[in-house]
Amino acid sequence: MTLVQPPMLTHGGTHPARAFRMMVRDLARGSQGVTEANDLKVRQLSTPGSAVRVGDGSSVIRGASWGQGSYTQYNVGDAIVPVAPTGASGRSDLLVQRIEDPEYEGTRDPAKDDIGYFQVIPNVSATTTTVPMGMTAIPLARLDIPPNTATITDAMIKDLRRIANPRRDRRLYTAFPGSLSRLTYQDNKWYTWPTAARWTIAVPDWAVDVKAVTTMAGLRMDSADVYAQMQQVIGTVQGQNTAIDDDQGKGVRRSTIVLADNISVTSSMRGTNQVLYVQTFMSKSETGNLGVDGSTSLVCDVEFNEGVI
Repeated sequence: MTLVQPPMLTHGGTHPARAFRMMVRDLARGSQGVTEANDLKVRQLSTPGSAVRVGDGSSVIRGASWGQGSYTQYNVGDAIVPVAPTGASGRSDLLVQRIEDPEYEGTRDPAKDDIGYFQVIPNVSATTTTVPMGMTAIPLARLDIPPNTATITDAMIKDLRRIANPRRDRRLYTAFPGSLSRLTYQDNKWYTWPTAARWTIAVPDWAVDVKAVTTMAGLRMDSADVYAQMQQVIGTVQGQNTAIDDDQGKGVRRSTIVLADNISVTSSMRGTNQVLYVQTFMSKSETGNLGVDGSTSLVCDVEFNEGVI
Protein backbone atom coordinates (compact mmCIF):
# COMPACT_ATOMS: atom_id res chain seq x y z
CA MET A 1 0.00 0.00 0.00
CA THR A 2 1.26 3.48 -0.86
CA LEU A 3 0.55 6.76 0.89
CA VAL A 4 -3.01 7.11 2.15
CA GLN A 5 -4.56 10.13 0.43
CA PRO A 6 -5.31 12.91 1.04
CA PRO A 7 -3.11 14.03 3.94
CA MET A 8 -5.10 14.78 7.08
CA LEU A 9 -7.17 17.96 7.15
CA THR A 10 -6.76 18.79 3.47
CA HIS A 11 -9.61 21.15 2.58
CA GLY A 12 -12.12 19.46 0.29
CA GLY A 13 -10.69 15.99 0.87
CA THR A 14 -12.51 12.91 2.11
CA HIS A 15 -10.65 11.14 4.90
CA PRO A 16 -11.05 7.49 5.88
CA ALA A 17 -11.61 6.65 9.54
CA ARG A 18 -8.22 4.99 9.60
CA ALA A 19 -6.54 8.33 8.88
CA PHE A 20 -8.02 9.77 12.07
CA ARG A 21 -6.96 6.68 14.02
CA MET A 22 -3.42 7.03 12.68
CA MET A 23 -3.45 10.65 13.84
CA VAL A 24 -4.46 9.46 17.34
CA ARG A 25 -1.63 6.93 17.20
CA ASP A 26 0.88 9.59 16.15
CA LEU A 27 -0.25 12.05 18.81
CA ALA A 28 -0.02 9.30 21.44
CA ARG A 29 3.48 8.48 20.13
CA GLY A 30 2.43 4.90 19.51
CA SER A 31 1.69 4.34 23.20
CA GLN A 32 -1.45 2.90 24.70
CA GLY A 33 -3.03 2.86 28.13
CA VAL A 34 -5.15 5.06 30.36
CA THR A 35 -4.80 8.82 30.20
CA GLU A 36 -4.36 9.82 33.86
CA ALA A 37 -3.58 8.26 37.22
CA ASN A 38 -7.08 7.33 38.37
CA ASP A 39 -8.65 6.55 34.98
CA LEU A 40 -10.60 3.28 34.55
CA LYS A 41 -9.63 1.95 37.95
CA VAL A 42 -11.21 -1.42 38.76
CA ARG A 43 -12.75 -1.77 42.22
CA GLN A 44 -15.14 -3.98 44.10
CA LEU A 45 -18.80 -2.99 44.10
CA SER A 46 -19.93 -0.62 46.85
CA THR A 47 -21.49 -3.72 48.38
CA PRO A 48 -19.17 -6.51 47.18
CA GLY A 49 -20.86 -9.01 44.89
CA SER A 50 -20.42 -11.06 41.72
CA ALA A 51 -19.14 -8.14 39.63
CA VAL A 52 -16.61 -5.33 39.67
CA ARG A 53 -16.92 -1.69 38.67
CA VAL A 54 -14.72 0.26 36.29
CA GLY A 55 -14.52 3.95 37.14
CA ASP A 56 -14.45 7.16 35.13
CA GLY A 57 -11.66 7.78 32.68
CA SER A 58 -10.35 7.57 29.16
CA SER A 59 -7.77 5.56 27.28
CA VAL A 60 -5.87 5.09 24.05
CA ILE A 61 -5.91 1.58 22.56
CA ARG A 62 -3.49 0.74 19.75
CA GLY A 63 -4.81 -1.50 16.98
CA ALA A 64 -3.34 -4.99 16.81
CA SER A 65 -2.74 -4.67 13.04
CA TRP A 66 -0.21 -2.34 11.47
CA GLY A 67 -1.93 0.64 9.88
CA GLN A 68 -5.04 0.18 12.00
CA GLY A 69 -4.15 3.18 14.11
CA SER A 70 -5.28 3.83 17.68
CA TYR A 71 -8.70 4.26 19.25
CA THR A 72 -9.67 6.58 22.05
CA GLN A 73 -12.68 6.04 24.29
CA TYR A 74 -13.90 7.31 27.63
CA ASN A 75 -16.13 6.02 30.41
CA VAL A 76 -18.45 8.20 32.51
CA GLY A 77 -19.59 6.80 35.83
CA ASP A 78 -19.10 3.25 37.09
CA ALA A 79 -19.42 0.47 34.52
CA ILE A 80 -20.54 -2.78 36.18
CA VAL A 81 -18.80 -5.88 34.80
CA PRO A 82 -20.14 -9.29 35.88
CA VAL A 83 -17.67 -11.96 37.02
CA ALA A 84 -18.54 -15.66 37.08
CA PRO A 85 -18.14 -17.45 40.45
CA THR A 86 -15.47 -20.09 40.94
CA GLY A 87 -16.02 -23.73 41.78
CA ALA A 88 -13.77 -26.12 43.65
CA SER A 89 -10.67 -24.52 42.07
CA GLY A 90 -9.56 -20.91 42.09
CA ARG A 91 -9.31 -18.95 38.86
CA SER A 92 -7.61 -15.88 37.41
CA ASP A 93 -9.54 -13.69 34.97
CA LEU A 94 -8.23 -10.78 32.92
CA LEU A 95 -10.40 -7.66 32.67
CA VAL A 96 -9.65 -5.64 29.55
CA GLN A 97 -11.00 -2.70 27.63
CA ARG A 98 -11.42 -4.06 24.12
CA ILE A 99 -12.09 -2.59 20.69
CA GLU A 100 -13.73 -4.92 18.17
CA ASP A 101 -13.69 -2.99 14.91
CA PRO A 102 -15.46 -4.98 12.15
CA GLU A 103 -13.04 -3.54 9.60
CA TYR A 104 -10.41 -5.79 11.21
CA GLU A 105 -12.21 -8.46 13.26
CA GLY A 106 -15.63 -9.70 14.29
CA THR A 107 -19.06 -8.83 12.94
CA ARG A 108 -20.25 -6.07 15.26
CA ASP A 109 -22.24 -3.28 13.66
CA PRO A 110 -21.11 0.21 14.81
CA ALA A 111 -24.64 1.49 14.18
CA LYS A 112 -26.15 -0.73 16.88
CA ASP A 113 -23.42 -2.68 18.71
CA ASP A 114 -20.81 -1.68 21.25
CA ILE A 115 -17.50 -1.58 19.43
CA GLY A 116 -15.59 -0.70 22.57
CA TYR A 117 -16.45 -2.62 25.73
CA PHE A 118 -15.12 -4.14 28.93
CA GLN A 119 -14.49 -7.87 28.71
CA VAL A 120 -13.53 -10.54 31.22
CA ILE A 121 -11.19 -13.17 29.75
CA PRO A 122 -11.47 -16.22 32.05
CA ASN A 123 -8.87 -18.79 33.07
CA VAL A 124 -5.69 -16.88 32.36
CA SER A 125 -2.37 -17.60 34.05
CA ALA A 126 -2.01 -16.27 37.58
CA THR A 127 0.93 -14.19 36.30
CA THR A 128 -0.80 -12.68 33.25
CA THR A 129 -0.26 -8.96 32.74
CA THR A 130 -0.90 -8.51 29.00
CA VAL A 131 -3.79 -9.12 26.61
CA PRO A 132 -3.78 -12.11 24.24
CA MET A 133 -1.74 -11.72 21.07
CA GLY A 134 -3.70 -10.16 18.21
CA MET A 135 -6.37 -8.58 20.43
CA THR A 136 -6.97 -4.83 20.23
CA ALA A 137 -7.30 -4.13 23.94
CA ILE A 138 -5.53 -2.88 27.05
CA PRO A 139 -5.39 -4.73 30.39
CA LEU A 140 -7.09 -3.05 33.33
CA ALA A 141 -6.89 -5.67 36.07
CA ARG A 142 -6.38 -9.35 36.83
CA LEU A 143 -8.89 -10.95 39.16
CA ASP A 144 -7.32 -13.68 41.28
CA ILE A 145 -10.37 -15.44 42.69
CA PRO A 146 -10.18 -18.16 45.39
CA PRO A 147 -12.16 -21.41 45.14
CA ASN A 148 -15.90 -21.38 45.82
CA THR A 149 -16.11 -17.61 45.60
CA ALA A 150 -18.91 -15.50 44.16
CA THR A 151 -18.04 -12.18 45.81
CA ILE A 152 -15.19 -10.10 44.38
CA THR A 153 -13.29 -7.86 46.79
CA ASP A 154 -10.48 -5.37 46.27
CA ALA A 155 -8.00 -7.88 47.71
CA MET A 156 -8.57 -10.07 44.60
CA ILE A 157 -7.98 -7.22 42.11
CA LYS A 158 -4.48 -6.78 40.69
CA ASP A 159 -4.21 -3.37 39.00
CA LEU A 160 -2.59 -3.71 35.55
CA ARG A 161 -3.25 -0.22 34.19
CA ARG A 162 -0.48 1.80 32.64
CA ILE A 163 -0.53 5.45 31.62
CA ALA A 164 -0.12 5.87 27.87
CA ASN A 165 2.11 8.94 28.14
CA PRO A 166 2.96 9.65 31.78
CA ARG A 167 3.85 13.21 32.65
CA ARG A 168 7.20 14.27 34.05
CA ASP A 169 8.24 17.51 35.68
CA ARG A 170 11.96 18.14 36.10
CA ARG A 171 13.55 21.21 37.66
CA LEU A 172 16.98 22.24 38.88
CA TYR A 173 17.53 24.08 42.15
CA THR A 174 20.84 25.66 43.10
CA ALA A 175 22.49 27.29 46.08
CA PHE A 176 25.87 28.92 46.60
CA PRO A 177 26.95 29.52 50.21
CA GLY A 178 28.26 33.05 50.56
CA SER A 179 30.57 32.39 53.49
CA LEU A 180 32.15 29.47 55.33
CA SER A 181 29.72 27.25 57.24
CA ARG A 182 31.35 24.39 59.17
CA LEU A 183 29.90 21.30 60.84
CA THR A 184 32.27 20.41 63.65
CA TYR A 185 30.20 18.21 65.97
CA GLN A 186 31.52 14.65 66.14
CA ASP A 187 28.71 13.35 68.35
CA ASN A 188 26.81 10.64 66.40
CA LYS A 189 23.86 12.97 65.77
CA TRP A 190 22.00 14.28 62.75
CA TYR A 191 22.07 17.99 61.85
CA THR A 192 20.15 19.96 59.24
CA TRP A 193 23.29 20.96 57.37
CA PRO A 194 24.37 22.53 55.14
CA THR A 195 21.61 25.05 55.76
CA ALA A 196 21.98 26.34 52.20
CA ALA A 197 20.89 22.93 50.85
CA ARG A 198 17.21 23.65 51.38
CA TRP A 199 14.58 24.24 48.70
CA THR A 200 10.77 24.56 48.66
CA ILE A 201 9.40 22.36 45.87
CA ALA A 202 5.92 22.28 44.34
CA VAL A 203 4.65 18.69 44.12
CA PRO A 204 2.35 18.10 41.11
CA ASP A 205 -1.06 16.69 41.99
CA TRP A 206 -0.44 13.77 39.58
CA ALA A 207 2.97 12.68 40.91
CA VAL A 208 3.48 9.17 42.29
CA ASP A 209 7.24 9.28 42.80
CA VAL A 210 10.11 11.70 42.77
CA LYS A 211 13.72 11.22 41.75
CA ALA A 212 15.97 13.64 43.59
CA VAL A 213 19.73 14.05 43.12
CA THR A 214 21.65 16.56 45.22
CA THR A 215 25.25 17.24 44.23
CA MET A 216 27.69 19.07 46.49
CA ALA A 217 30.68 20.15 44.44
CA GLY A 218 33.58 21.49 46.46
CA LEU A 219 32.53 20.10 49.85
CA ARG A 220 35.26 21.14 52.27
CA MET A 221 36.99 18.87 54.82
CA ASP A 222 39.65 19.87 57.34
CA SER A 223 41.49 19.22 60.64
CA ALA A 224 41.45 15.40 60.59
CA ASP A 225 39.96 12.34 58.90
CA VAL A 226 36.22 12.59 58.33
CA TYR A 227 33.53 9.94 58.61
CA ALA A 228 29.97 11.23 58.12
CA GLN A 229 26.70 10.37 56.45
CA MET A 230 24.31 12.54 54.47
CA GLN A 231 20.72 12.05 53.34
CA GLN A 232 18.01 13.96 51.54
CA VAL A 233 14.69 14.61 53.26
CA ILE A 234 11.52 15.52 51.35
CA GLY A 235 8.75 16.65 53.65
CA THR A 236 9.01 13.99 56.35
CA VAL A 237 10.34 11.21 54.10
CA GLN A 238 14.01 10.39 54.56
CA GLY A 239 16.18 9.17 51.71
CA GLN A 240 19.00 6.69 51.90
CA ASN A 241 22.31 7.41 53.62
CA THR A 242 25.42 8.27 51.62
CA ALA A 243 28.72 7.79 53.46
CA ILE A 244 31.60 10.27 53.45
CA ASP A 245 34.70 8.29 54.39
CA ASP A 246 37.80 10.44 54.02
CA ASP A 247 41.23 9.41 55.33
CA GLN A 248 43.42 12.24 54.08
CA GLY A 249 44.54 13.70 57.40
CA LYS A 250 44.71 17.31 58.58
CA GLY A 251 44.94 19.39 55.42
CA VAL A 252 42.08 21.27 53.83
CA ARG A 253 40.72 19.32 50.87
CA ARG A 254 37.57 19.21 48.78
CA SER A 255 35.37 16.51 47.32
CA THR A 256 32.15 16.08 45.38
CA ILE A 257 29.32 14.22 47.10
CA VAL A 258 26.19 12.96 45.32
CA LEU A 259 22.96 12.00 47.10
CA ALA A 260 20.32 10.18 45.04
CA ASP A 261 16.88 8.82 45.89
CA ASN A 262 13.70 7.52 44.30
CA ILE A 263 10.92 8.29 46.79
CA SER A 264 7.21 7.50 46.61
CA VAL A 265 4.92 10.53 46.77
CA THR A 266 2.14 10.08 49.30
CA SER A 267 -1.39 11.34 48.64
CA SER A 268 -0.96 14.00 51.34
CA MET A 269 2.03 15.45 49.48
CA ARG A 270 0.36 15.83 46.08
CA GLY A 271 -0.57 19.36 45.12
CA THR A 272 1.39 20.88 48.02
CA ASN A 273 4.70 22.62 48.57
CA GLN A 274 7.27 20.45 50.31
CA VAL A 275 10.72 21.31 51.64
CA LEU A 276 13.63 19.26 50.36
CA TYR A 277 16.74 19.56 52.48
CA VAL A 278 19.94 17.74 53.42
CA GLN A 279 20.87 16.47 56.85
CA THR A 280 24.27 15.24 57.99
CA PHE A 281 25.40 12.75 60.63
CA MET A 282 28.85 13.30 62.19
CA SER A 283 30.42 10.13 63.53
CA LYS A 284 32.51 10.08 66.69
CA SER A 285 34.92 7.65 65.05
CA GLU A 286 36.76 10.51 63.27
CA THR A 287 37.26 14.11 64.36
CA GLY A 288 37.54 15.95 61.04
CA ASN A 289 35.13 18.73 60.09
CA LEU A 290 32.93 19.46 57.09
CA GLY A 291 32.38 22.84 55.49
CA VAL A 292 30.78 24.71 52.61
CA ASP A 293 31.78 28.16 51.42
CA GLY A 294 31.95 30.41 48.39
CA SER A 295 33.80 27.67 46.50
CA THR A 296 30.98 25.17 47.01
CA SER A 297 28.11 24.65 44.56
CA LEU A 298 24.92 22.91 45.65
CA VAL A 299 22.69 21.55 42.89
CA CYS A 300 19.42 19.65 43.37
CA ASP A 301 17.89 17.89 40.35
CA VAL A 302 14.24 16.96 41.01
CA GLU A 303 12.00 14.96 38.68
CA PHE A 304 8.40 14.01 39.45
CA ASN A 305 6.79 11.13 37.54
CA GLU A 306 3.16 10.19 36.93
CA GLY A 307 1.75 6.71 37.43
CA VAL A 308 -1.53 4.97 38.20
CA ILE A 309 -3.00 5.28 41.69
